[in-house]
Amino acid sequence: MVRCFLIHTVCPVSALSSAESRILYSRVFGPDEAALTEQQRGLSAEQRRLLQREKVAVVARQVKSAVSLCREASGRALVEAVPGEEALALQDANSGVVRLRAGEPFSDETSALWLGVQSLGFTLVCEPHENLLLAEGTLRGLTRHCLEHLHMLGQGSEVLLRSNRIDALLSRLLPHGQLLFLNHRFAQSLEKEVTAYMAK
Repeated sequence: MVRCFLIHTVCPVSALSSAESRILYSRVFGPDEAALTEQQRGLSAEQRRLLQREKVAVVARQVKSAVSLCREASGRALVEAVPGEEALALQDANSGVVRLRAGEPFSDETSALWLGVQSLGFTLVCEPHENLLLAEGTLRGLTRHCLEHLHMLGQGSEVLLRSNRIDALLSRLLPHGQLLFLNHRFAQSLEKEVTAYMAK
């Protein structure tokens, strides 16, 4: 099962320090009740929400660090793509996996698969027994749809205002956090459905 999906910044943004990462969108699947101590179970709904937000922020910081290291190691200059070149930007994206130890930040060990597309990071946090190849294919599909249909590479992209479209995308491609094994025919049908919805 997938624990969460998030979209965040991976390059310095003028309003943030170089170590920070801004969360543009996050969706957590299922409660992490096992991670709550007795004291934390007594927290209010707002306090639990803040605790969950901090967990997502920890993941974003670790992924941002991994993306920076990957880009430094590759030595390639980051070329800004313009709207309409989403497919090229995705093809040139850096990718990787970060192992998150138990308690950092989730109760048990998890894997964070990430794609760094220019200044944006797309991350899926999966349980350790998940099929990482299937998760990577799902992450690439989600990222492609987000880039193509929501025009996220353009200046002044309104990701925060389009969260309902990302929710709809997740409900079709990652229902309740479950990775889908798709045969070719079903994948084509799902692709048409998603494209039709996102074009509205």
